[in-house]
Amino acid sequence: MKFILNDRVVEETSLPSDFTALRYLREKRGLTGTKEGCASGDCGACTLLVGALEEGKVTYFTLNSCITPLQSLAGKHVVSVEYLAELGEGLHPAQQSMVDAHGSQCGFCTPGFVMSLAGLYENLAQTDQVLDRESVCDAISGNLCRCTGYRPIIEAGLAMAGQQDHLLSQQDWLKTALADLEQSATNTNYLRPTSLAEALAAKQQYPDAEFIAGGTDLMLENTQRYKDFNLLIDLNNVAEIQQLEAQGEQLIIGAGVTYSQLEDFSQVAYPQLYHLLSRIASRQIRNRGTLGGNVANASPIADMPPILLAFDADVRLDKVDGSSRMVKMSEFYLGYKHTQLADDECLVAFHIALDKLADFHRFYKVSKRMEDDISSVLLAARFRVNEGRMTDVRLAFGGMAATPIRANAAEACLQDVALTDEVALEQALQALREELKPMSDMRASAQYRLDMASNLVRKAWLELKGDPVPTLSGHPVPESWLALGQDIGNKGVDHA
Repeated sequence: MKFILNDRVVEETSLPSDFTALRYLREKRGLTGTKEGCASGDCGACTLLVGALEEGKVTYFTLNSCITPLQSLAGKHVVSVEYLAELGEGLHPAQQSMVDAHGSQCGFCTPGFVMSLAGLYENLAQTDQVLDRESVCDAISGNLCRCTGYRPIIEAGLAMAGQQDHLLSQQDWLKTALADLEQSATNTNYLRPTSLAEALAAKQQYPDAEFIAGGTDLMLENTQRYKDFNLLIDLNNVAEIQQLEAQGEQLIIGAGVTYSQLEDFSQVAYPQLYHLLSRIASRQIRNRGTLGGNVANASPIADMPPILLAFDADVRLDKVDGSSRMVKMSEFYLGYKHTQLADDECLVAFHIALDKLADFHRFYKVSKRMEDDISSVLLAARFRVNEGRMTDVRLAFGGMAATPIRANAAEACLQDVALTDEVALEQALQALREELKPMSDMRASAQYRLDMASNLVRKAWLELKGDPVPTLSGHPVPESWLALGQDIGNKGVDHA
């Protein structure tokens, strides 16, 4: 496989299929600025900047190099933190602003922050995005710091505004070099099919091989459990699983669509989904993680399955023999970490009826952190209203059972009743408490989960009626509260 590492083309022919980009930089190239913090994609110390040639321009995104197979970056521009200072005179703006704002103490996490800010800096030059506190916080949402504190790091990000030098994408040689890499050869232990037929044929030939797209869950088997993957089949170039479009009366979402791609798609058309996606994992994970992986992984606390349940989605599964079948999302999960997906099948796409997407819907996620955290409780609610009555109700939960589930008894209590019928709501909440049997664990007690589930259903009902309800989203703490010498507890009163 060939790729560009900083400023030169590199070819590798003998790497293991699961050899991570982090290991490659540190062990093979001596680029030790990229750090290993958690080896699970949680801390951001290993953040890497990767560029791809798309529609005639080079676009960059961040990812966690600790859980990214290097071979998945074939044909890409891989940028390490050492290279940023070589793009122009002096340090890169992301580096210089961290120095000026005193954004580093022990420095272990600093390279990851710098790469996330550099990615934001690069994207600003490619889009109409405005550099503000929200965009800076989004960029560093997957970077954890234990000692510096985030205020100076956010200030460093904001200080990049207006600077237009050190741009990676404006290097004259880069587009030509990336275009020449598109037809680079594939290693025999890492297959990169370009069609679904090729992918299924590869799986039939190598039944023990694993499909990989984002790999944000799969690669944890390697980094946390030390499992070696002999052969991987990369699905990222398979067009059939990259679909994201309306066809007839359905929205088709390919299993290989990333969270970031779905964010861009839903921002205007489906704002409730867009806001929830910003709460899922981190920017680095959303740039790699896919919907298919989230569903097929079969975690009971996954965030997307309840949404697909609420919309009565169908799941397309294709077999190596060329046959295809559709499975209802409500029937996809058979038990804990057990689904209808067979060993010789590939999850291809999700089909959702457009009229159900047009119904009133709300998604609520309860977690201990705003970003990069797993749900304690997640509710996906959908209501169809006709002449003041609820005619179709879906209440789907994550984090409440061994699989994502629907609260069927509670739904039945609200079916075909008046929108304002509070007695029916109380009956639904009582049924909810009786049918849900959550467990207690490190994230929440069973009682807490029951209380939150009831309150979230009530919140959805209030919003459906048009009543105002408090909503916490994004980064609500005002910038003035974060200034030096101010106390959040006293709402910014200066005691200096």
